[in-house]
Amino acid sequence: MNEYILSLDQGTTSSRAILFDTNSNIIAIDQKELTQIYPKQGWVEHDPVEILNTQLETIKGVLEKSGVTVKKIKAIGVTNQRETTVLWDKNTGIPVYNAIVWQCKRTSDMCEEIKKSSLNSYIEENTGLVVDSYFSATKIKWILDNIPDAREKAHNGQLIFGTIDTWLIWNLTNKKVHATDYSNASRTMLYNIKNLCWDETILTALDIPSNILPEVKQSSGVFGYTDHKVFDDVIIPISGVAGDQQAALFGQACFKEGTVKNTYGTGCFILMNTGNKLIKSQNKLVTTIAWAIDNEVEYALEGSVFIAGAVIQWLRDELGIISRAEESEICASSVADSNGIYIVPAFVGLGAPYWNMHCRGSIHGLTRGSNRNHIVRAALESIAFQTKDVLNAMEKDAKMKVRTLKVDGGAANNNFLMQFQSDILDVDVERPKILESTALGAAYLAGLGIGIWKNKNEIKSNRKVEKIFKSTMAADERNKLFAGWQEAVRKTIGE
Repeated sequence: MNEYILSLDQGTTSSRAILFDTNSNIIAIDQKELTQIYPKQGWVEHDPVEILNTQLETIKGVLEKSGVTVKKIKAIGVTNQRETTVLWDKNTGIPVYNAIVWQCKRTSDMCEEIKKSSLNSYIEENTGLVVDSYFSATKIKWILDNIPDAREKAHNGQLIFGTIDTWLIWNLTNKKVHATDYSNASRTMLYNIKNLCWDETILTALDIPSNILPEVKQSSGVFGYTDHKVFDDVIIPISGVAGDQQAALFGQACFKEGTVKNTYGTGCFILMNTGNKLIKSQNKLVTTIAWAIDNEVEYALEGSVFIAGAVIQWLRDELGIISRAEESEICASSVADSNGIYIVPAFVGLGAPYWNMHCRGSIHGLTRGSNRNHIVRAALESIAFQTKDVLNAMEKDAKMKVRTLKVDGGAANNNFLMQFQSDILDVDVERPKILESTALGAAYLAGLGIGIWKNKNEIKSNRKVEKIFKSTMAADERNKLFAGWQEAVRKTIGE
C-alpha cells in the first residue's frame, strides 16, 4: 500500500500544499496566491485568516488532484516564511492585528535605537542575528505598543504569539498545540541559541511578556495531531517543522558540515551547515539554528540577498524589456558578455554582507552600444555576483573552501545563470531533479519524525541530481569581472 506525506509550504506570496510519496516523488501540488497588504510605504502585512484559509484550500486541492485518500497520509510537514509575526487571542483565535511580514520596515527606527545601546552587542552575541526590522522581536513590540489593550491582554495571558508555523499548527490542532521549532525560534531575535531558551534579558528590554511565547520543540518529531474536523475524522500527526530556508537545507541533504545550498527565489538565501559548531560571523552573516533532531542541535551560517529573482520580475513588469521570466535566459545567452554593464539591484538596500538599508539600485557602464540583451545579462549576473559576496564571507567565517553549491528555487531553472554562477564561483553547481527543496525538506523531517525514514543517510540516498554545472571560465576573466562588480557596489553605497 502506498503511503504519502503532506507538506504545507506557506510562503510570502502564496500558500502551497505538496503531496510526496515515500520515494520523494511529487504526486500533486496545489497553490493559492496571498494578498499583499501595503498600508504605508515600507510596511508589508498579510491577513492571518487568509493565510490559514488558503492553506486549508490547498490541502483540499491537492487531495482532489491526486485522488489519494486521507487515510494514506501518514504525516504532515510544515514549512513557512520566517520571521512573519502574528499575535492572537488564545480564547477566540482572532488575531489582534494583521501578520507583520518579514519584509516590513516599520520598526527600522526602533532597531536604530537598539543599535545605539548595549543591547545591540548582547543580541548579536546570544541570538546570532544582527539587529534588524527583518526579525520578529521588534514586530511583536510594535503590536504591543500600538494596538489598544494588546499589552494588557498579553500580560494577562490572553494573547499568544507565533510565527506562521505556530499559527498553522495551533489552528490545525484546534488550539491544542502552541509550539514552534528551533529553526523558527532562532529567527525571532528573542531566542538564545547558546542556552537554547527564550532570552529573558531581551524580553525584559523590549517589554515582551514571556507567557505569549510558544513552546520550542525539535524540528522532527510529533508536535501534535490534526483536529478530527480537518480531515473528516482522520487524525494525522504533524511531525516535521522548519523555517523555509532551513527546510531547503534539509531537503538538499546538506547534512555534512560545510555543505551549502542557495535558494534562488525573490531573494537568495545561502546557508552553510556548520554542524554542532556555533560560528559567530566576523563577516556580517547571521548564525542560525539549522534544525534539532534526536536531541541534537545543528547550526548554520546564513547570508540573505534581498533581490535575486525579483530583478527579473523588474525587467518584465517595470521596464517591459522581457515579456516572461524564461526569456531572460535567451537574451543573456545571445550576447558574449554584458558589454561592461553592472546592475546593483539594491531596490530595498543591500543584504549580506553589506547590510546597507539606505542605498538604492544602480546601473553602471552604460554606453551608446548597450542594448536590452546586455541589460538582461547584467541583471542575471548580479544574482551570481551577490551570491559570490556571501559565499566569500562564509568561507572566511568557516575557514573552509566550498567545493559544491546545491541550488534550488525558481531561478535555478535558468541554465545561463547556473553556468555563470559556477564560472564566477569556480565551484560545481548541483541542481537536483526536485527543485521543491523547501517542501521536500519539511516532508523529510515529518517522515523522519514518525519513522518512515530511519535516519539522514536513508534520506540522502533518495536525492537525485539532474545536472552539475562546472566552471569553464579562466581565472583572469573571473577576477576581472568580480573586481568590476565590487567597484559598482562601492559606487552604489557611495564609498
